[in-house]
Amino acid sequence: MSDERIHVLRDILLELHHGASPESVQERFDATFSGVSAIEISLMEHELMNSDAGITFEDVMELCDVHANLFKNAVQGVEVADTDHPGHPVQIFKQENLALRAAMMRVRRLLDNYETTEDPEMIQEIQKGLLRQLGLVGQFDRHYRRKEELMFPIMERYGHDSPPKVMWGVDDQIRELFARALDAAKELPDSSISEVKERFEAFAQEFEAMIFKEESILLMILLEAFTQDDWLSIAEESDAYGYAIIIPSEKWVPKRVDFKEEGPIETEGSGEALPSSNGSEQRQVIETPEGQLTITFRPKKKEESFDRQQQQAFGHGFLSVEQANLILNHLPMEITFVNKDDIFQYYNDAAPFEEMIFKRTPSQVGRNVELCHPPKYLEKVKAIMQGLREGKKEKYEMWFKSESRGKFVHVTYAAVRDEAGEFQGVLEYVQDIQPYREIDSEFYRGLE
Repeated sequence: MSDERIHVLRDILLELHHGASPESVQERFDATFSGVSAIEISLMEHELMNSDAGITFEDVMELCDVHANLFKNAVQGVEVADTDHPGHPVQIFKQENLALRAAMMRVRRLLDNYETTEDPEMIQEIQKGLLRQLGLVGQFDRHYRRKEELMFPIMERYGHDSPPKVMWGVDDQIRELFARALDAAKELPDSSISEVKERFEAFAQEFEAMIFKEESILLMILLEAFTQDDWLSIAEESDAYGYAIIIPSEKWVPKRVDFKEEGPIETEGSGEALPSSNGSEQRQVIETPEGQLTITFRPKKKEESFDRQQQQAFGHGFLSVEQANLILNHLPMEITFVNKDDIFQYYNDAAPFEEMIFKRTPSQVGRNVELCHPPKYLEKVKAIMQGLREGKKEKYEMWFKSESRGKFVHVTYAAVRDEAGEFQGVLEYVQDIQPYREIDSEFYRGLE
């Protein structure tokens, strides 16, 4: 990878943004590059959005399809071991896209049949089938949420913050297009079949383009940048968000050598542990096609671990770390703390993941709060953080009714300040107040 190649790519995209035709740019690109890595594309987008060229992520998002077509036949593939395993996140991601494509084909076939059928009973059955298939297609949201909540945070840690921002914005546009198509389908036969088809194709065009971007660009970036530990963390947290249509048939357990104090133990594969020669040095023999490989190492002494049960001075009393954690997890609300540096630092376990109002996972911890929200909410998030930091307000409140979940959600964003009044962060607490709204008596003893 060279700075010159990245700059040439940036200049080509700038030409597009300034009105050059895709054909003329494609010709120059093909003449300059025989192959481009996905990492170079990511760096190029980062430079473009952070330069003084006046190009915003909204501009890049607007020409996202043009960019993808530009790189269509030039992006170099990346081979990584285990990615073809049924339980590997990459394999699951691709299988979901295949299943979603198949459901899209069935929707198109049902729309065509609806348009040509005159039998009222048959039309009714077709509509039922259409809504079932659209329900399957709608599971793409699970696919997108794993991408946005599990993959994007790791990308950002490696410095690839521009592609996630652009892709998340396009994801939200696709969600809106699908909602419009689904609403029209639900209104049949009152709505016209031509309107349903038109809305569905508007969605399908963007959705199918995103599949290409995911598999030809996004996954290539991830395969170049992510370690095996990164993929393992994604695999471990994926169940919480669910899957689109398919269900993984196997769990991915990679071959690992685990070095413990008593000596390394190979978790999968061949190898023979040998006793230490001096009481502290450990050895492991591993069989390879070329012969035996002996690994020798001296384990570090264990550091004394912190006692989570030890009582500590805590506010107006004493609590252990374990007790404080239990109390926070038993509060009837979801709590999130963003520190003074705008880093998402903590959330409690007030409810199982599937019951959370605002979904949180360990991979979000350590992420900048602006990157934890879809781009369309970015300005609102910035305004709240700035208002609390500067003391314009000490708290912001909002509430909304969730019809699908039968909840009335109340959200508070409160400034956290120390004894000197210095801003230390923002506490968000979220609760379902529907049970309180349903109270219709003056008192309740609760013991009868």
